[in-house]
Amino acid sequence: MLKSIELIGFKSFGKKTELVFDSQISAIVGPNGSGKSNVAEGFRFVLGEQSMKSMRSKRGEDLIWGGSPSLPRANRGAVKVVFDNTNKRLNIDFSEVVIERIVYRDGQNEYMINGSKVRLRDVSELLASAHIGSSGYHIISQGEADRVLNASPKERREMVEEALGLKLYKYKKNESERKLEETQENIEKVESLRREIAPHLRFLRKQVEKIEKAREFKEELTAKLAEYLARESAWIKQEKTHLTDEQSALTESEARITRALKAAENSYQAYQAHVQSKGGESGEEIDRIEKELANLRGLRDESVRKLGRAEGALAAVSENEAHGAQDKGRDGIPRISSEESLAFAEMVKKGIRDALAQNEVSAMRQSLDILASRITAFLEKHKEVGKIGSGHLDDATRAVRKLTSELSEAEERVRALEKELARERLKREEGREAAHNAEREVLRLKSEERAHTARKSECTRRGEVVSEREERFEEEVREGIVLLGSDVRAWERQEIPKDALLDKRGEQETRRREIERLKIKIEEYAGGNSGEIVKEFEQTKERDAFLARELDDLARSAVSLKQIIEELDAKIDEQFKLGLSKINDALEIFFAELFGGGSARLLIEKIPVASRRSRDDEGIDIEDEESFKENPEETFSGLGIAVQLPRKKVRGLEVLSGGERALTSIALIFAMSQVNPPPFLILDETDAALDEANSKRYATMVKTLAKKSQLILITHNRATMTAAGELYGVTMSEGGVSKLLSVKLEEAERVAK
Repeated sequence: MLKSIELIGFKSFGKKTELVFDSQISAIVGPNGSGKSNVAEGFRFVLGEQSMKSMRSKRGEDLIWGGSPSLPRANRGAVKVVFDNTNKRLNIDFSEVVIERIVYRDGQNEYMINGSKVRLRDVSELLASAHIGSSGYHIISQGEADRVLNASPKERREMVEEALGLKLYKYKKNESERKLEETQENIEKVESLRREIAPHLRFLRKQVEKIEKAREFKEELTAKLAEYLARESAWIKQEKTHLTDEQSALTESEARITRALKAAENSYQAYQAHVQSKGGESGEEIDRIEKELANLRGLRDESVRKLGRAEGALAAVSENEAHGAQDKGRDGIPRISSEESLAFAEMVKKGIRDALAQNEVSAMRQSLDILASRITAFLEKHKEVGKIGSGHLDDATRAVRKLTSELSEAEERVRALEKELARERLKREEGREAAHNAEREVLRLKSEERAHTARKSECTRRGEVVSEREERFEEEVREGIVLLGSDVRAWERQEIPKDALLDKRGEQETRRREIERLKIKIEEYAGGNSGEIVKEFEQTKERDAFLARELDDLARSAVSLKQIIEELDAKIDEQFKLGLSKINDALEIFFAELFGGGSARLLIEKIPVASRRSRDDEGIDIEDEESFKENPEETFSGLGIAVQLPRKKVRGLEVLSGGERALTSIALIFAMSQVNPPPFLILDETDAALDEANSKRYATMVKTLAKKSQLILITHNRATMTAAGELYGVTMSEGGVSKLLSVKLEEAERVAK
């Protein structure tokens, strides 16, 4: 039940004014322009009306007391209404509910329920639970009695829905539609977010796959590196041991070679000194012998020349003997024949030539001996003849023999000198050979020294190689620790492979190259901070999963909201049709009572969306073009009115007179209020166009309505005033301030005139 309304600085109520409603029917009376209709607008204002036109204003500032010479203007306007909620009709746990609205000159509004600031939405929902709204059938302001008739089918349906208490369902539907719209927007936002992170998530997934691949490579590298390091460590230790032993052996052999070389060099120097001292003496002797041999060769040459002369002599003898071979000599003894003489001469010449042709003295001597024997044999044969003519032959023979003797002596001397020369040469060669042997020993030892130096260099080189391998080994261990951590140390605990010391370095190098390839792959696949990448991937994946879950939740929520909307639509449609039937039943009764017969009904009309119109705050119709463009075939249900006046053929609203329209509106409003009676009804001069007879009918009907709803009547009509249990008179002072007067009924009638 409505208990009171308080207006402070609202419109013409510049001062605080309170109206307390103790009766079921309260009437507010007063002259025109006194501000009594501002009370009805105060109700609209406090109940949440947003249309300035409905409150006969253009902006919020127009609702605030503007000031007068006697009363300065107010900075704000406020209206407070108090409800008795002992029956808990308002869905709030208070026995008394105070709703207040304040408007400031900057247009800002505040809403409060029982002193606590709330939203307009909270006020609207609270009032909707009791079938109360800021506008509609339960607040009919001055000049709006005909509004239900002038309203569009859409607006008329909304009025009926509000009267039927469907506004709460409408609120719920609108709230569900708003939530559905928000849900759709959120779905789009979430889908947009997922689309935004999808490329990054794919990128991170690839990076993580690379990291996982790198992890596999690391596991493989750990095993291979452990084996490699174990083998390399064993090889290095083995090589260092071998090098230590070899260096020790080389040190010993170096000392031995040094000692032997020193001894050999000393021997060589001694032999050299001996050869230099004795070699001079031997050389002089050899020179002497060679000179003597040269002399003998000179003698030989002389003998050769003598043989030549002997040859010449024999040739001459042979020629002389040839001319007188058959002649007798002076003594009468026959001479040797010319043929024999010539043959002998040829023999002697040939013998001499043969002897001269020999290079050796012994051969020459042999040839001459043969020649001498032949000459002797020839002389013995021709002994007698020789006595007669052998003077020349004897000379030749003697010459040959002499030469033979000389050559024989020379030969003996040559043999003796050759033996002596051989001995001297042998002595010198023996000295030289000993020196050569000593030199060869020195050279051999130096060669051995060079070979030892080469082995030592090789050993040093191998030592450097081992050192390099050891440094590389340590570097590989450090790199392994950087890549794999302490797991690299597994090689220290690993058993050395049996064939580790038998490996060829090429095989170990192959292992190292494979390890290097794995390192490169790890660097390629695990670039950057892998831990941060994995963490970011997990976070992004969780974010995507969260968005996916949220998307599923939103999708389910959207489905649920659509189902709720469908259920609410079905509920609204069901309740609307049921309520409409009841309204039509009540409308038939009220219409017949007011018109003395006839009938009126509300009819459901299917109207294309293209015909749907709405009104802005200025009352201008705006066609819902966008909705029509999206769904050109869509229709909606509105309400039309069919009227049949008694004793007339009038069936349309457009041909009704002003009074008839007013009665029809009143009948419809009263019918709507009876189906789902509101807590209160505010009727602002809805009876202004009624004549006396109809005013009485109106007053009777008001009393009927008061059985179910509290009524506040703003009227000039005496018949209506008689139905009220209490009257409030409103007047206006010279300063333009509306004042509330407490008057009796008789005084109210006088004031109303």
